[in-house]
Amino acid sequence: MARPYLTVGLAAAVITLIADQAVKWWFLVPLDIAGRGPMRVTSFFEIVLVWNRGISYGLFQQDGQAGRFFLIAVSAIAAILMLIWLLRVRAMLPALSLGLVAGGALANAIDRLLRGAVVDLFHFYVGDFSWYVFNLADAAIVAGVAGLLYDSFRAGHNGAKNSAENASQQDGPDGTDAKS
Repeated sequence: MARPYLTVGLAAAVITLIADQAVKWWFLVPLDIAGRGPMRVTSFFEIVLVWNRGISYGLFQQDGQAGRFFLIAVSAIAAILMLIWLLRVRAMLPALSLGLVAGGALANAIDRLLRGAVVDLFHFYVGDFSWYVFNLADAAIVAGVAGLLYDSFRAGHNGAKNSAENASQQDGPDGTDAKS
């Protein structure tokens, strides 16, 4: 039996992981962002190097080895849980979304394992307003979570609509059960 949704989710995870690691390698090695310093791309976007030893937005910074390995374990467990969930998915959007989250989590875990911290590069800002510095894996995780939220709201709405339709089909014209 073909499992197209599993294939889509796994492909999204692998592509996310490879793309994220390739972009980081490109900026770290050939472009030497560490030695070069920030690269202004537009008036609102620059490439900067931030070593993130915490989680999103730099929260829960972990400078010690125990904290680092704890975050690696949490990322790996999250990715495994997403992949297990992916085995049960029967629709395209949640399959793609789970793949994005799993691939992003694994990519950031690889950073922590190989580099000691997550490499964040992309910085958007307007005047004094500054968005946090992030990487491709972070963007994939956010997109995946947004897709899962959208799918759950859509499924909830469709489920409520289907329940209402089923209830109206069972009621007679006077609101009583049509079967009695």
